[in-house]
Amino acid sequence: MAEEIQAEAQNIEEIVANSTIADVYNAAKQLNGVVKKTKLIESPFFSDMCGNNVFLKPENLQNTGSFKLRGAYNKISQLSDEEKKRGVITASAGNHAQGVAFAAQALGVNAVICMPATTPILKVESTKAMGAEVVLYGDSFDDAYEKSLELQRKKGYTYIHPFNDKQVILGQGTTALEIIDELKDVDAILVPIGGGGFASGVALATKAVNPQVKVIGIEPEGAACMENAFARGQVSSLTAVDTVADGCAVKTPGELTYAFCKKYLDQIITVSELEIMSALLSLIEKHKLIAEGAGVLSLAALNKLPFKGKNVAAIISGGNIDISTISALIDKALIARGRVICFSVLLPDKPGQLLNVSKILADNNANVIKLDHNQSKVTDSFKKVALEITIETHNHDHINKIIKAMNDGGYSVDKIY
Repeated sequence: MAEEIQAEAQNIEEIVANSTIADVYNAAKQLNGVVKKTKLIESPFFSDMCGNNVFLKPENLQNTGSFKLRGAYNKISQLSDEEKKRGVITASAGNHAQGVAFAAQALGVNAVICMPATTPILKVESTKAMGAEVVLYGDSFDDAYEKSLELQRKKGYTYIHPFNDKQVILGQGTTALEIIDELKDVDAILVPIGGGGFASGVALATKAVNPQVKVIGIEPEGAACMENAFARGQVSSLTAVDTVADGCAVKTPGELTYAFCKKYLDQIITVSELEIMSALLSLIEKHKLIAEGAGVLSLAALNKLPFKGKNVAAIISGGNIDISTISALIDKALIARGRVICFSVLLPDKPGQLLNVSKILADNNANVIKLDHNQSKVTDSFKKVALEITIETHNHDHINKIIKAMNDGGYSVDKIY
């Protein structure tokens, strides 16, 4: 067993050592005419916010809605005729599934995708619409992954791993070639990390073209599997993951991706859930672009960069998010920024009190979204009635001003959220 582990480690070292820029350019040829060369978008807002010159790489506008198509197509396009004939299989909860389905359909290969039974129906139907057979199993990616391995053993399918595969990594690396070609004086590239395939490819390609360009990986604090591996000096698993960036909710990075990232990444930055939601809201408001939680990790890290005045390319990795999730994330971001507040007050049960509260809010430029004034609601005092109000505000200072005005008017405010 020890000899097998040693041999596997040596094989990984050889793969990393023998992977060159020529391999990435070969992947780019395979992808020519298949993927969009997403153009950089200069962002005055994010530039002013962080003190660097920020350029967005909008892979959320890519075919299938994410960068994942690059790696999936490159891998499947280079399979042997015999491997293609067997069909391909993978596990995914979203982006990789659609990338594999798209690539398989374009190349005339049968595809089976194992997805958790909890996967939103929109993603399931999008995958089916591209000709793939979808197997729903379990409650998590790990369950679906185990099911895909079981089916692969039984049926002899060719496996297309979401990240721990050289050809997948090389395909993802073509993103960096496009950035460097368009922004030749780029100083840093920010790339999200889930299992590490995207970061591996981007870092390999970037360092091969210009070793002076910094490549910084971004992880959510609730799923920082690569940072954990770096800290331990080996691949290891998190006990649990919890993040709105569900595309990066990976417990264990790949052995191969760990080796690539260890060699080529300059730094890893982790971001909080609040920073992710705030970045999503800013992207929507300032650029009218929709992204998923994992897609905005690079934007969430901009204020944590250890430099100023540099040209920074921030990759928006994907935009496959359903409307209900967008709504929930926006609501949370608005609350966190002090743009919405819900509170209750107890009013004397007599005429004119609602008018008084309304006047205080109007005088302080608060916009009422919702108001629940129910005289039948039970309170501790028989002579008082509970009033619940949700208002739009400018920021936390504005909220504090409104609360003070309410207190000065004789009303005690109980903040709900």
